[in-house]
Parts: sequence; C-alpha cells; structure tokens
Amino acid sequence: MKCANCHVNPAGGGMRNTYGNIWAQNSLPARQIETREGPWTGMLNAYAAIGANLRANAVYDEIPNQESGFAFEHEETRLYLQLSPLPDRLEIYIDQRMGPGGSSNQEAFGRYRLANREWHVTAGQMYLPYGLRLEDDSAFVRQTPGINFNTPQAAVSVGWEPRRWSIQSTVSEGSDARRGKQLSLRAEHVRERWRAGGSLNSNHGDDGTRWMQNAFAGLRTGSIAWLAEINHIRDDNLADDTLRQWLGLVEANWLVRQGHNLKLTLEYLDPDVDARGNDRNRYSLVWECAPIPFVQLRLGARLHDGPSEIDLHNRSRYFLQFHSFF
Repeated sequence: MKCANCHVNPAGGGMRNTYGNIWAQNSLPARQIETREGPWTGMLNAYAAIGANLRANAVYDEIPNQESGFAFEHEETRLYLQLSPLPDRLEIYIDQRMGPGGSSNQEAFGRYRLANREWHVTAGQMYLPYGLRLEDDSAFVRQTPGINFNTPQAAVSVGWEPRRWSIQSTVSEGSDARRGKQLSLRAEHVRERWRAGGSLNSNHGDDGTRWMQNAFAGLRTGSIAWLAEINHIRDDNLADDTLRQWLGLVEANWLVRQGHNLKLTLEYLDPDVDARGNDRNRYSLVWECAPIPFVQLRLGARLHDGPSEIDLHNRSRYFLQFHSFF
C-alpha cells in the first residue's frame, strides 16, 4: 500500500491515521487485546486526533582499539497532533519531539486537499520527500543524503495521490536560505505485490550545489518482502571540484508468523568514487516482535566493515529496543 494509507504524511513516517491505528491492532501484533471502548483510532472527535511515539534502547558497542561500552538510551519521545477544522479538506499537523535534550518542533504544517482528495498543497516545516522513508536515520541511504527524521525544513509542497501513484514536489530553504533553495521531487507507483519509484533533489548554496538522484523498489514474494534503494550524489563546489558518491541498500523482511519479523539488511557506501580503498559496508540482522497492540521489541546487531585504519568504520553495535506508539 501507499504510505498515505497508514500515515498522515503522504510521504510516510510520523503520525498514523485511523487505518494505520486499526492495522497496528489487528494485523501487526501476535496477540490482540480487545477493550470495552473498542479499537483506538487516534480520533478525539471529527476535528482532532492525537498520537505518540517512544523508543528506548539498551546498546552494547564494540569499536576496535577502544573500550567496549554498554548503555541505556532514550532515543526519542514524540507527540503528534492533527487538527481538521474542515475534515478531509483542511488540516494542521504538529510533530513535537519531547526528548531527549528538551522539546523541539519537527513538523508543523497546514495542508489543503481538493474535493477529490487527490491533489494537496502543504506549507510549513516538514520532512522532505526523498527515497524510502526508513525508520533508521543511521542507514547510509538516509544519513549521507541528509534527508531523514532529524532534518525537517521550512517548505512548500504540492502532492498528487491518485489510486496507484504517490508524487510530492517540494521547494524548501536548503543549506542557504538567502542564496538558494532546495528542490525535491519524489514519485512512486504502487501495485499489490510491488512498488517502484525515484527521487530527484538539488540544493544550491554558498559553497556550491549538491545533486542527488535515487531509485527504489519493493517486492513481495510470499512471506518475504524486499526493499532496495540506490543513490548517486554529486557535490559541485565553487572551486570547480566535484565529489561523487554511490550508496545503496537491499533489505529482506521475513514474516515468520504474525507479530514476528526477521530483517536482514545489506548496505554499501562509496564516499568518493575517484578514491580507492574507502568503500564501506554495513550488515544488520534484526528480529522485530510485536507481542500486543502498540508495542514492538527489536533485538538486533549491526556490523560495519570499512577501511581498516578507521576504527569507527569497523564498529559493531548490539541492541534491544522498546518501541511504543499509537
């Protein structure tokens, strides 16, 4: 399905809509829990809805030539609010990060939809549309382009959401609000068993221009769902120097049984095409368990393989995450 089936933001991520909350109670968990009040939809009434997200981790890090360390982390707590003075037509949406490190606004925008609900215009602070909206901001395909859940921008966006397509075009502040703007375009075609799309992004600033392109796809083969993305980044600076990067991701999600998913991810990064011996890889194996509605446990390992002289590029992380959401 398209991201808009489950999320308020058509490009994915953030607050879940009514369908997303119902799916999280009926299809995601291993065990359903019924209440006398009926299922949670997030709707307080026809004009307001709320949501929240909390992630807390226990992590063990190993870095060559350094002392290993175990720690507890509060990764994030977010509160969501959606106000709809004209239901299905006009809405105001807020994504507020409450911690760690104090409160900060991530998304705050207004959106107007046409009567057919296919076209919409959005203005305010928002996450930019680019590639697969992965939860893991440390993934090469999210960290290196710099478009993830930590980098919202003030922007204006026009979107088109017909039955099989999801398209967003955005103009944002970019790296230099006075000298240039950042342009983003993301288009995706979604079918029952597969999806395919691509993104374009240009960011003009004082130091030069960054050009980014990617292609991404998904395929469902029985109990395994595949995701893939490949990116090319070119930085042209004012000194006539050019830096080109290639990066990619391939991921397999095996639904072992309801409530239990096994995720295997392979990542690649070449941070400078013209240099040799600097390629980096990352391998992840994560078991995701949703025992009851709105609770997810994730147990995993992430192993880095890079140039031997850089210890940080050869680190390993083992983690247990508690994730609660509604």
